[in-house]
Amino acid sequence: MTVSSPARVLCFGEALVDRLGPPGGDPAHDIPVDDRLGGAPANVACALARLGTGAALIGRLGDDRIGAAFRALLLERGVDTSALQCDPLRPSRTVLVRRDAAGERHFGGFAGDRGEGFADQAIDAAALAGVLAPLLAQARWLLCGTIPLASGAAAAALQELLLAAGAHGLPLALDVNWRPTFWGLGAEQGPPPAVRQRLEPLLTQAALLKCSREEALWLFGSVDATVVRRALPQRPAVLITDGPQPIDWAVGACGGRLPSVAVAAIDTTGAGDAFLAGLLHQLVGRPGLLQEPVVVSAVEQVLRFAAACGALVCQGAGAIDPQPSEQQVLAVLGESAAGTGAL
Repeated sequence: MTVSSPARVLCFGEALVDRLGPPGGDPAHDIPVDDRLGGAPANVACALARLGTGAALIGRLGDDRIGAAFRALLLERGVDTSALQCDPLRPSRTVLVRRDAAGERHFGGFAGDRGEGFADQAIDAAALAGVLAPLLAQARWLLCGTIPLASGAAAAALQELLLAAGAHGLPLALDVNWRPTFWGLGAEQGPPPAVRQRLEPLLTQAALLKCSREEALWLFGSVDATVVRRALPQRPAVLITDGPQPIDWAVGACGGRLPSVAVAAIDTTGAGDAFLAGLLHQLVGRPGLLQEPVVVSAVEQVLRFAAACGALVCQGAGAIDPQPSEQQVLAVLGESAAGTGAL
């Protein structure tokens, strides 16, 4: 395994295939379909590596074609896979993704289950514990979403990782990434009370919380980042995204709204993951940015960089292939500053 640099961000959770249907079609029945490697933690790890920040993917893949393709991709990107497990029984997961004419995605069911569930649901906490020490020693952030909480084994592994990360003083970046399909719920449905109770420990541990406008409404009843921040006891930095609409943010006693980067979207899959990767890439290089006293201009500069990362991904198909390098992001930001872009 070739790793480009020490893993400064540990990304925990699912690596899977997004099966994109034709615009307006159903990937379960209609052709052509476009299979793309994805899964939010995997997307963030790959995006970080392309930007130049070392990352590790902590998860579990099947011993199958998808697993082999992922390992080849991660090797090419220089992502640390020392904590990426291989499941001999369960397959890697394929998610069916519908796309509308504007490129917006809608998650359907899954393909590939042989009756034992999927590899990402069965992360082995005991095996994980044996490889964490060197990763935790060099990391600066831990990233996860809420999907692992939908499966018993994955939830247990995440709990062990959170305890170990806490002992090392590693802050948690939480991307809510609410996907009701993974919980056996209907589409476009917010977390019911029983599920919200399972999400609560993550919400109250995060030092950085990213959520969509819909997720903020479902979980906090507000799309104001300052209100969301005050609703949580640890007062995390909060970012609320809304596709091409402005980003609402709150860091310390400061907050505001920042325009996103306008592009002609082909596929929005992975845009939020690229945004978060861009943000973490910047935070690794500016470790005091979220601490008081907050410098608003510096926060806005970092968010512009992150927004450009998300926008550039929308210009290609899939979540990983279109991910930009730091030089590409800076070029877009330079054009915007000159008045030729759309920040």
